[in-house]
Amino acid sequence: MIRKATAHDLPAIKEIYNYAVLNTTATYDINPRDDEYFVNMLNEHTGKYLLSVYEEDGNVIGYVALSQYSKRDAYDITAELSVYVKNDCRQRHIGTQLIDYALKEAQKDNKFLTVVSLITSENEHSIYLHKKFGFEFCGRIKNAGYKFDRLLSVDIYAKNF
Repeated sequence: MIRKATAHDLPAIKEIYNYAVLNTTATYDINPRDDEYFVNMLNEHTGKYLLSVYEEDGNVIGYVALSQYSKRDAYDITAELSVYVKNDCRQRHIGTQLIDYALKEAQKDNKFLTVVSLITSENEHSIYLHKKFGFEFCGRIKNAGYKFDRLLSVDIYAKNF
């Protein structure tokens, strides 16, 4: 079941995200985030911005966010998509369901005209998933980050409604 995230979900969201921080290049954070970070995240995802979780048997095993792309007013028609799934729950199409849900929410009442994702260039699974939903490659920022003793590039994907 996919539903709106609550404060009760923050420990699970924190665990999922911090696992990605410490073990993957899906995020360019290097150090795990603290409780305050996730409280702020929840507070920032109000109104048209979305923070939803995938719950199974009472456990949060994934989440999706439609976040503010930029603080500049003209970008209010654009959201940034982020999706994370608990490591031991991957390959079960949870990410697919979360992205589908977020894109449908993004289109309701014309909330957003564009959804953008910034994806590590080597993250073939995420790139495949975004292309499946009609995201188009918009460009690459070479050597955008440094993590795990190597340079990483970021691909920009966008979907227009």
